[in-house]
Amino acid sequence: MREVAFIKQNKEKWLEFEQAIFGKAKKNPDDLAHLYIHLVNDLSYAQTYYPKSKTVIYLNHLAAQTYQKIYKTKRTETNRLFYFFRTEVPLLVYEYRRYILYAFILFGLLTAIGVVSAHNDENFVRLILGDQYVNMTLENIEDGNPVAVYKSGSNWGSFIGITLNNLRVGALSYFFGIFLGIGTFYILMQNSIMLGSFQYFFYQRGVFWESVRGIWIHGSMEIFAIVIEAGAGFILGASILFPKTFSRMNSFKIGFKNSFKIFLSTMPFTFAAGFLEGYITRYSMEMPTFLSIGIILVTLSLISFYYLVYPFIVHNKIKNNVPTI
Repeated sequence: MREVAFIKQNKEKWLEFEQAIFGKAKKNPDDLAHLYIHLVNDLSYAQTYYPKSKTVIYLNHLAAQTYQKIYKTKRTETNRLFYFFRTEVPLLVYEYRRYILYAFILFGLLTAIGVVSAHNDENFVRLILGDQYVNMTLENIEDGNPVAVYKSGSNWGSFIGITLNNLRVGALSYFFGIFLGIGTFYILMQNSIMLGSFQYFFYQRGVFWESVRGIWIHGSMEIFAIVIEAGAGFILGASILFPKTFSRMNSFKIGFKNSFKIFLSTMPFTFAAGFLEGYITRYSMEMPTFLSIGIILVTLSLISFYYLVYPFIVHNKIKNNVPTI
């Protein structure tokens, strides 16, 4: 796109943003957020295609003034990691919240498919999990410990092996988004159907509650993180499919940069899930019921708050010029 056409196409939007920032009339927080996202994207586009133009100088000035108005004080590199998790990721999750929603909807539907399939075909679980795993689990159920599989191996060995596997699954779920989101859907489908059929397998044998106490001690964070990683993969795919006013390559660069940050934010939860599975889940049948349920509720609450509630808190505070906590 020629620079003249680019300016003509976006001039009204930039003027509206100037009025919202420097004018007396207050802007709706959601409208201001929408305008600010477009401003940053326009600046990125201009820097790529018109690096020496006055348009870049203008947009950069507007963005700098806005930055100072919103954040008040400039962050330093010493608190970069803290800023990343406290502010940057929540704002990105808020910006791309519809893709996170899509991932959760698909997860729910695909898990339900796993349940229905296991209900209608008794061999479905064996098809998904394999005869060896199913037979082993049946023996564990007969021995009175349905989740005994989590006791195999040493604590640290299980922690390392499980964490590496979860990191691999999360990475595949995210990076396969480059195939227009289809690869991400495939990985999410595999894991969701497996989860649904696996849980129904325990339900059929009357040990559903025992399986919940064991599996979801670590599963709350593990499964939730996989869904978030799928959402990041869908963002990556959408950046290629729907470039909007950008070139497809530039749209991909922006989408990759933002979605990769969301993907990285799941790493602490993945490590926490691996630690719980390696060191805590193996004792689920021996520990008091209130303790296992308490761990599940705490872990689920933590990751749910960070991705489903906190982004709205950060967004609202910034748009009202209140520093984030």
